[in-house]
Amino acid sequence: MKLVRTELGVAVETPGNPLLLRHIIGVGRNYAEHAREQAADIPERPMFFTKNPLSACLNGDEIIIPDLCQDREQVDFEAELAVIIGRHPTGRLVRDVPVAESLRCVVGYCCGNDVSARWWQKEGSGGQFCRGKGFDTFCPLGPEVVPAEKIPDPQALRVLCRVNGQVMQDAPTSQMIFTVATLISECSRGTTLLPGTVIMTGTPGGVGMARKPPVYLKRGDVVEVEITGIGVLRNTVR
Repeated sequence: MKLVRTELGVAVETPGNPLLLRHIIGVGRNYAEHAREQAADIPERPMFFTKNPLSACLNGDEIIIPDLCQDREQVDFEAELAVIIGRHPTGRLVRDVPVAESLRCVVGYCCGNDVSARWWQKEGSGGQFCRGKGFDTFCPLGPEVVPAEKIPDPQALRVLCRVNGQVMQDAPTSQMIFTVATLISECSRGTTLLPGTVIMTGTPGGVGMARKPPVYLKRGDVVEVEITGIGVLRNTVR
């Protein structure tokens, strides 16, 4: 399924009307190695945060570092499996879904890049993640949405990130602390997930801020996120 740009943001071309991506939910520290590289505890329950829906952009679009991030090196890459929610098979909206039923609420999967301005994430907004992760173009998605029935087990994939051809991240989704099914179920507890909700399932170890010296994105860099059976999401930095 193709991802397209509309006046109101990015949408998935589905039979009938396009499915607008209405809400983006991120997950922090969902790979143990990523928690360790931050010298952080492994969470006992999923760490959820939100990204501005208009941070979504497409394969081939530029990741634009805004002026207010250019006074310091801080913009980082995070390769992730992105999950797009539809409706429950009964036709109802997704809410309070048991783990055993949650994958049946998935429209499809794509590659995602949870681009993050680290100073704004950690210092500039009182420790709240949404500002540093919500700037325009800070959520590339693509290259297309693979229908859920073609990905029978989202824990049997491999996530890679390359910057200028160099592999920075490489891990199987089996290393997730909380599975995709668990994340959907937990997100939906007491909370309605509208069709077009995107869940970014967390990033493996190897992000730029944890490297010595740190590796942050700069003008002209090419960032690629590749996931087994989905394809390669490629974006240039401006």
